Amino acid sequence: MSAVYLGRDERLHRPVAVKVMAAAYRDDPVFLSRFEFEARAVAGLKHPGLVNVYDQGIDDSVVFLVMELVEGGSLRELLRERGPMPPHAVAAVLGPVLGGLGTAHAAGLVHRDVKPENILISDDGDVKIADFGLVRAVAEAGITSASVILGTAAYLSPEQVESTRADARSDVYSAGVVMFELLTGRTPFHGDTPLGLAYARLSYDVPAPGDVVDGVPAAFDDIVLRATERIPGDRYPDGFAMARAVAEAADELALPRFTVPAPARSAERITAARFRNEQSADAQPRFGPGGTALYDGPVPDGTDDYADDAGHRFSILDVDDDAIPPGPFPPDADARDGTPGGPITVLVWLTLFSLAVTALTAAGWWIGAHLVMGL
Repeated sequence: MSAVYLGRDERLHRPVAVKVMAAAYRDDPVFLSRFEFEARAVAGLKHPGLVNVYDQGIDDSVVFLVMELVEGGSLRELLRERGPMPPHAVAAVLGPVLGGLGTAHAAGLVHRDVKPENILISDDGDVKIADFGLVRAVAEAGITSASVILGTAAYLSPEQVESTRADARSDVYSAGVVMFELLTGRTPFHGDTPLGLAYARLSYDVPAPGDVVDGVPAAFDDIVLRATERIPGDRYPDGFAMARAVAEAADELALPRFTVPAPARSAERITAARFRNEQSADAQPRFGPGGTALYDGPVPDGTDDYADDAGHRFSILDVDDDAIPPGPFPPDADARDGTPGGPITVLVWLTLFSLAVTALTAAGWWIGAHLVMGL
């Protein structure tokens, strides 16, 4: 329903993220009204676990939201890279997320779409939840997006499936499903269609994570089970209450403090690397194995790796403005610009070796001659 661009605040000289809504929304007055209201409400919230909203508006029919730029990646990308998390990492993720939700809940706001894709992790280890208010604006506009339904179905609360109503306890349910996934590496329900997946929670309870994988503390099982009760009144009343439960469990278990790592191969990081390479390609051409261009566009199979003209593959994370990718080069791919192993370097070393042998031979002859004369 939107695209996110890297932007620059020309007045305050800072990078920002600019979310531009799809064209389907720009002509809907209900969406525009709700979008403006939600953006103003979220901009007034202050918590380290919330992505700051700086501005919103419409420019020549382009509906946009200007937000804090979180350089790193999403929790979804981190889960794909590393799989389920140990309890101390789960607590480190949920602490700021639930604190951010609690702050919004205290202001009367509901997220409605708590899921790993909307939880961002910065390179400094900050964890923040994004996209507050967008789901409500889209829902009230009456514009249905299959991708939104598909991405959200696994985390919807039962009341959202039945009536689309949502309050703070609905976010708590979704946070409980996220906690289950962090501990087990999977979501609790499965279905052949998004609709079947969504309706599964009307008939079945979320199981305890410890019933799925070994090693989950009982206190964490209890938190997940309470957060995902099918009856809203049986859950934690808001994000703050669930955050306190997680913090108390972490203290009782003496869990170590943990800095959540940003995903290594996030879409944000890949895009930034591609941008850097495109910007520096003309001004500073660099050479890799065989003297070919180090960056030469995407590999034909559509992966996130890159290749040079000779077909040597490089991870985009290894392509930066300061160095060529680490690791040994193939024996037949020596550089031809004087780097160690190139033909010019070999010729220089052969010349120096010949001069050294000649000097040693002459010195030996001179010493031998003088010894004979002395005898």
